[in-house]
Amino acid sequence: GGITAEEAKRSSHLNIVGMVGSIDNDFCGTDMTIGTDSALHRIMEIVDAITTTAQSHQRTFVLEVMGRHCGYLALITALACGADWVFIPESPPEDDWEDHLCRRLTE
Repeated sequence: GGITAEEAKRSSHLNIVGMVGSIDNDFCGTDMTIGTDSALHRIMEIVDAITTTAQSHQRTFVLEVMGRHCGYLALITALACGADWVFIPESPPEDDWEDHLCRRLTE
């Protein structure tokens, strides 16, 4: 109601597109939201740096990534770096996950 018919006619050639900016990649109807790729890139840089330290000190590292209630970044990072274990909110771990993880690490 705030735009007159004349103003609407003058601006009828304008096309407006909304783009989702979220690192979580949890917006319905999009393949990948803006920010997801750059967040994944930064996470992989950190994983590469930590992997070098973990191997040289023969240690296990646990990494927590961004994503609130969406496990996309965690899952894709785990696939990209060959992680041994990944936790995602969409599939919570079983109650005895700590014991299972310790058994796997000592095998």
